[in-house]
Amino acid sequence: MKLRNKDLLGMKELQADEIEEILKTAEMMKMVMKSGNKKTSHLQGKSVVTLFYENSTRTRLSFEMASKFMGAASANISTSGSSVNKGESLLDTARTIDVMSTDIIVMRHNQSGAPHFIAPHMNASVVNAGDGMNEHPTQALLDMYTMKEKYGSLDGLEVAICGDLYHSRVARSNAIGLSKMGAKVRVAGPATMIPHGFGKMGCTVCSSIAEAVEGADVVMGLRLQLERQSKSLFPSVPEYARYYSIDQKTLLLAKPDALVMHPGPCNHGVEMPTVVYDSPQSVINEQVTNGVAVRMAVLYLLMARRNQE
Repeated sequence: MKLRNKDLLGMKELQADEIEEILKTAEMMKMVMKSGNKKTSHLQGKSVVTLFYENSTRTRLSFEMASKFMGAASANISTSGSSVNKGESLLDTARTIDVMSTDIIVMRHNQSGAPHFIAPHMNASVVNAGDGMNEHPTQALLDMYTMKEKYGSLDGLEVAICGDLYHSRVARSNAIGLSKMGAKVRVAGPATMIPHGFGKMGCTVCSSIAEAVEGADVVMGLRLQLERQSKSLFPSVPEYARYYSIDQKTLLLAKPDALVMHPGPCNHGVEMPTVVYDSPQSVINEQVTNGVAVRMAVLYLLMARRNQE
């Protein structure tokens, strides 16, 4: 099976069978990662460029590792060292990359909808690596893969997503994707940080962290994104941590073997204490490992579509 669209722009555009295919392909890619020789020829002779307008460690590095593991020629462009600082527009920058025989452009941008804007103008496939406060589809896919790896299926799973919902593209993509796969998603956070209409994404908006976490199979914390706030949406960070942190007491409300997840980076002592972050229930490091496997799967399936065309 190949993906229906030439680009991967969001969980909204993916169908359930496409999500399932990506997760199945990621299993194969993780086997490659665990092997003694991580090098494959799946993308031999192909080119992947990462174009990041925002800082990133996990997402950028995992895409770069994924492309190199599969034999692609890869390059990275950061805005600090590019013609963007000379005033070049997003579309001109993207077109410049596109006409250099680039097969896949992986882009992160601080404006929602930026990948959707450039994709129709590109011959290359465009992968959304996070756009503003809209979506982060590959993060949701790696989260879903991590859950599936533990439970075998996403259907019927109860997932609690807690924290800064307003600024979280991870929460949006997870809510959409998990709902398509039959999971039951509950979200909670400060009332000032719950976007209007969030419940229409297929999740249940709870009035407290305790309500969201109770009986959950998965408990996911979200980073408090202070850099995106033009005005304070809560009194103070210590007060936020007091009422919305996933601490040991809160975690006891979930199922005994519930997974603890976080998209990273984590503000220790704010979203969750270090003792929870490093607990036996935590699969946060596994999320990072699985991120490479899932992004290998995405690149592989997009290239399979391009090859067939």
